[in-house]
This record gives sequence, C-alpha cells and structure tokens, in this order.
Amino acid sequence: MTATVKATTNVEKSTNIAWHDGAFTRAEREENLGRKGLTLWFTGLSASGKSTLASALEQHLVSQGINAYRLDGDNIRFGLNKNLGFSDADRTENIRRIGEVAKLFADSTTIAITSFISPFRADRDGARKLHDDAGIPFIEVYADVPIEVAEQRDPKGLYKKAREGVIKDFTGISSPYEAPEKAEIHIRTDLVSIEDGVRLIVAYLEERGLLQTKAAAGTKRAATGEADEPAKKK
Repeated sequence: MTATVKATTNVEKSTNIAWHDGAFTRAEREENLGRKGLTLWFTGLSASGKSTLASALEQHLVSQGINAYRLDGDNIRFGLNKNLGFSDADRTENIRRIGEVAKLFADSTTIAITSFISPFRADRDGARKLHDDAGIPFIEVYADVPIEVAEQRDPKGLYKKAREGVIKDFTGISSPYEAPEKAEIHIRTDLVSIEDGVRLIVAYLEERGLLQTKAAAGTKRAATGEADEPAKKK
C-alpha cells in the first residue's frame, strides 16, 4: 500500500489556550505503574535497517512485559502526517510532530520507539530538546550503513527510482542526510545482526536502569509491602 501526498496545508497558530496540569506528576505516575517512559529515536538512511531493528526491539520488550510502542515513518504518513510531502519544510514538520507524539507516549511511561529517516540534525536536536526540557530520556540510535549497501538492499526500489529521477528529494541521493555526531547508540547494521543489535540496545538501557520488567516491578512492590494480600482461608 502506498500513500499519495501533496502540499502542506497552512494552519494558524492556536490562541487563547492554557496548559492544564493533571492530578499527579510524572514521577507519581511512574511510581504507581512501576515503570519509566523514554524515547528511542532511530535514524538512518532508507534501507539502513532501522525499521527492522526497531520492530525487533519492540517485539523483545513487549514479550518481556515492558510497555513499548513503535512509531514508524511510513505508517505515520498514512494518518497523522498524511498531508505532508518530502520538501525540506515538510520533513521538518514531520519530525516536529512525531517528536511531540513520542514525548506524550514517553510521558505516559511507555517506551516510544520512533523509526524515521529524520535527515536533518537540527530537527533531531529539536526533538531531543523537547524531551530534555520535560526531563524525559531521549536516546538517539544511529542505524548506520554505507549508501552503497543501502542501494544494494533497496527493498522498495526507491533508490533505483531516485537515480532515474522518478523520485525527487530522496535522502542520500538528491537530498542530504546529516549523520548524528553524538548518538547514544551507533550500530553498523551491515556488520551487526538484528539480534545482536537488539542486545546492544537492551544492554545500554539496563546499564542505565531504564528497563523494568513486570516481574521486577512485582518484586519491588512485594519488598515495599505493596503486593496484593493473599486471599484468606475461610
């Protein structure tokens, strides 16, 4: 299934609005639910393997009882961002929107896994700042692969179309990709298997105390006297 996109529509800025705080803080939400949210921001060329790696990570985390949700670049353009094209301005707005959405997921104690080419460094830095300002962990995962390897893979035939001039503004060919300079996690996907890539990411999160399985959460509640009391015998 493919999506057809046209020019961006201009939307006026919201006025006469005020932020409405909830009944409890994020820290209280995390304490009650026994988990913390964060955003894992996968970036890389088309066919770099970022979506495959992100999907495998999501599967692993959820199977371990960890609340995680993947936001995929193509999928988002079928709904939330279907009115955006691929001009520089539309790419920037695409990332701005998903940065806000990822922050909301992470704020709810979900691990948000975003998989977007996100070619411009300033746009990724903007998403990072959004999280930093809110005190939410933002971890950039660079799915790195030489352009030659990406073109050899070309599962959707997009590089071929870009070389033929059929696709305009294609990242890596007719539009730039600004590689991360200080990504928290850097994976050469042509040298590391998907399974090992997932292990690297999980190890990074565990080392920093950012993962907690349902079993671990239950153990913590029991240790603090928060576990459910066993049913009394009649």
